[in-house]
Amino acid sequence: MLTPASIQATSPSPTADLFVDDLRGTLTELLARLTPEATLRPDDPKLDLQALLRAALKNELEATEIAARWIPLTDDPEIKLALARQVGDESRHYRLIRERLSELGADLTGLNPLAKGFSPLFNYLNQLTDTVERVAAGQFAREGIALVKNAQFIDLCEARGDAKTAALYRDTINPDERHHHELGEKLLRRLATTPEAQRRAREAVAGTLKLAEELQSLALDKLGLHHAPGC
Repeated sequence: MLTPASIQATSPSPTADLFVDDLRGTLTELLARLTPEATLRPDDPKLDLQALLRAALKNELEATEIAARWIPLTDDPEIKLALARQVGDESRHYRLIRERLSELGADLTGLNPLAKGFSPLFNYLNQLTDTVERVAAGQFAREGIALVKNAQFIDLCEARGDAKTAALYRDTINPDERHHHELGEKLLRRLATTPEAQRRAREAVAGTLKLAEELQSLALDKLGLHHAPGC
């Protein structure tokens, strides 16, 4: 299980660039823990692409809402605009995924992905108290997770012969998520300039990864779902 202790800084107070370089390397290593084990094969007959896409709708809706909630909580124009761009992107992803589900024959009448409430990850992100934590957890870490999970989902779609869904993620959704992640890294280089800010950022990344790992394990154990897109 990931803990803040498992993502320690290499020095007590590195410069922002050194800190973010170190955090990026550690994030890459820990994201490998979200890769399915060898026994979880894309040809698993239990996997249902429509069920995975329905789960993706909730992820996209939550990503839209958390970014929207954070806009009035910062006075920084660059961060406001980054969050506004993310709101637009994630809501567009929701619409495109819903359209793809309809093309696949899904009945979406009355669908409300949030009917059972927000996920533990959303609730964690929603209680973060300052901008450096939100950028580290939401854009840097969560969008980094999305890149990994979406790549796995693309592999699954291609293995199933669903080229259209694979192309949607490869050519439209993942480039947006990469932009969000890279912008989060850029913003961290400007924000994480003090030992306290770096501590907050590191703990926010660790908390996000810990919850993503727990949610993935829960989906696998209870629902038999893996290769789900997003986080």
